[in-house]
Amino acid sequence: MAILPILRYPDPRLRLPCQKVETFDARLAALADDLTATMRAAPGIGITAAHVGILERLTVIELDGPASQRVYVNPEIEWFSPEVQRHTEGSVSMPGVTDEVERPARIRLTYQDLSGKHHTEDADSLLSICLQHEIDQLDGIFWIDRLSRLKRDRIVKKYNKTRD
Repeated sequence: MAILPILRYPDPRLRLPCQKVETFDARLAALADDLTATMRAAPGIGITAAHVGILERLTVIELDGPASQRVYVNPEIEWFSPEVQRHTEGSVSMPGVTDEVERPARIRLTYQDLSGKHHTEDADSLLSICLQHEIDQLDGIFWIDRLSRLKRDRIVKKYNKTRD
């Protein structure tokens, strides 16, 4: 497993939608392993191929240590609950800053595993938030786009100070 360089905000590639994965092979499995290593080193609880400049619909999430690692290929949200929840979010591409984001409390998604098999899954709590956050990234929506303009400007200003 290799630790890959993570794109940093405001890299324009973070705003590009990712392409559907069509080939399920050893290269894809190796990329998932590399994303896992990169996420753990960052550190983070979720990462997409887009975070490392590879515009493919692949995300890895690990909420409770290595045994909880989950890989989602071509994830798509099929249903959002009307109830919402707020949670503090950040990004491996914008380290050092966080803010509260409001999202649907529960979702249903479809995805494929590394062998290409199709799955449907319901998610709530932190898993729901993390999946929505990472799927947004796969769609070219950076997490701060979910904030008000005032909050977004404040976050960018704070982040820029940490980079100087």
